[in-house]
Amino acid sequence: MKGIVFRNICKRYKNAENLAVNNVSLTIKPGEFIVFLGPSGCGKTTLMKMINRLYEPTSGTIEIGGVDAATLPEAELRRGIGYVIQQNGLFPHMRIEDNIAVVPRLLKWDEAKISKRVDELLELVHLDPKGYRRRYPSQLSGGQQQRVGIARALAANPDILLMDEPFGAIDAITRSNLQEELLRIQKQFQKTILFVTHDVDEAFRLADRIIIMQAGQVVQFDTSYQIITNPANDFVRQLVGDRDVYRRMSMLKISDILDIKQKAAGETETAAAVYPDVETAHLYDNLKTVFTRLIESGRKELPVIDDSNRCVNRISLDTIVKYLQVK
Repeated sequence: MKGIVFRNICKRYKNAENLAVNNVSLTIKPGEFIVFLGPSGCGKTTLMKMINRLYEPTSGTIEIGGVDAATLPEAELRRGIGYVIQQNGLFPHMRIEDNIAVVPRLLKWDEAKISKRVDELLELVHLDPKGYRRRYPSQLSGGQQQRVGIARALAANPDILLMDEPFGAIDAITRSNLQEELLRIQKQFQKTILFVTHDVDEAFRLADRIIIMQAGQVVQFDTSYQIITNPANDFVRQLVGDRDVYRRMSMLKISDILDIKQKAAGETETAAAVYPDVETAHLYDNLKTVFTRLIESGRKELPVIDDSNRCVNRISLDTIVKYLQVK
């Protein structure tokens, strides 16, 4: 896995009066899911596109895995970074299997290895290889095309995945399903993901940490919990709606507010063993969902489970209320 370091990055477009990106310095750790959030024109897409050198910085450096990206040949750099855009970028004249195989063929993989990889990736994004390999992009729905776009970005197993508003043109239900798929893939493979969006709810649902940008500058780079409880300024406060209790509940996950101490295998019993016949809450459920579940069930608390169905803590109405208090 590779981390990314921005050092004093500036970008000024030709004949532009103001900087599109203004002196940005920050560090992204290997395996993090980072979301760039902000209004249109704030510089978030420009900053991300400088990672794979679709745009070159006016000044400053970007290090990837400790290496200055500017010293690497562009083709070599880009083949090691997956890239997904809003319009999915599939080649319309190529079948799905050939779209996914583009980078592996550039890397001169043998055809047997490529074919196996195509099947693996289609299964990963929940598309049956037998039913989808030979189709063309025009024969797929928007959501299916976007799944193929993600599969293609992962084809050469890159350490880094860049995603530029990939779900922006998709209906709400499909978008939610794709967000779940992306979170599942991230948990499984721990890629370093950088994801651009202007959708606040999407950002808080996906990110380990969020980069909030305004007028080319990073105004806050922090976890969901810190951004909601300690907004850096009025712009951030307005963006996240810190006085809207229900919105705050929809943004915060159980994992944001509870101290979860993972125990060694075998030390923690399954939820069914500890709380038979009792509904549970998942570690990554948002507080709005849990609050509603508690009210409807009439219970004061629910057991919290992890991905292995192990009890890791409990969540109560009192705990939720405590963390919703506006500071």
